[in-house]
Amino acid sequence: METEIKGTGVALVTPFKSNFDVDYDALENLVKHVTKGGVDYLVALGTTGETVTLTNEEKAKVFQTIKEVNRHKLPLVLGHGGNNTRSLIEGLSRYDLSGVEAILSVVPPYNRPNQRGLYAHYKAFSAACPLPFLLYNVPGRTGVNMIAETTLALANDCDNLIGVKEASGNIEQIMQILRSAPEGFQVISGDDGITVPLISVGASGLISVIANAFPKEISLAVRSALNGDFQTANENHYKLFDLMSLTFADGNPAGVKCMMQNLGLCENTLRLPLFPVNEEVAGKIKVAVSKL
Repeated sequence: METEIKGTGVALVTPFKSNFDVDYDALENLVKHVTKGGVDYLVALGTTGETVTLTNEEKAKVFQTIKEVNRHKLPLVLGHGGNNTRSLIEGLSRYDLSGVEAILSVVPPYNRPNQRGLYAHYKAFSAACPLPFLLYNVPGRTGVNMIAETTLALANDCDNLIGVKEASGNIEQIMQILRSAPEGFQVISGDDGITVPLISVGASGLISVIANAFPKEISLAVRSALNGDFQTANENHYKLFDLMSLTFADGNPAGVKCMMQNLGLCENTLRLPLFPVNEEVAGKIKVAVSKL
């Protein structure tokens, strides 16, 4: 498939009110904020969106809200992952996929399948998925790393697989995929902090957390790097350098929600078992945001 997801995507958070209800007004404003800030596409219902704490009804309404506010301005990617392959496939029918560019499906978390299981899982998903899809490798969350050989085997064997969001932090592994992937297979950074160097060796962009708060700066860094202007890319990367580390200092999306509260974008509320950052990290975030 010729679908291309390139540039800066934003893994949208799900804003909550102080009573833990979804704040749909803040969600609308967030979509407008990141669009105005220059991101290239939206990622709905990913792990940063605290999707595992949402009911099926809430997921559908969050997704529909994002679609209605976006109104086809930007490509839309739907996060849809899980550790029960059959349920995951059946769950595709819950969504109106009209206007969706691609599906982003995370490596199955918790039950730690071996590499043969990962291959079989995605082969089954590929056969059932009506759209192009992206793999999402994030071993820090899932408990298992999808190695380069497995990613490359899937890239060659699944006609509707268009790329991978790589958040392993293993640059050597990512470069193995970049070197050997079939033509058109996209390798997308899942880590804000190492995106510019990954673009220099062939990555096609970033699915970003910090773009929820600072879409302009991170989008400019990515766009400049893709255009070969690494001076501008580095300048904007280092503007966000301290905040990038603070994003994950006490859990995600706790860090970015604290930043967003400082910017007046949403309340600093997460659903249990996630919890806001501690006072020390919150103080550092406040100082770094004010400096920027």
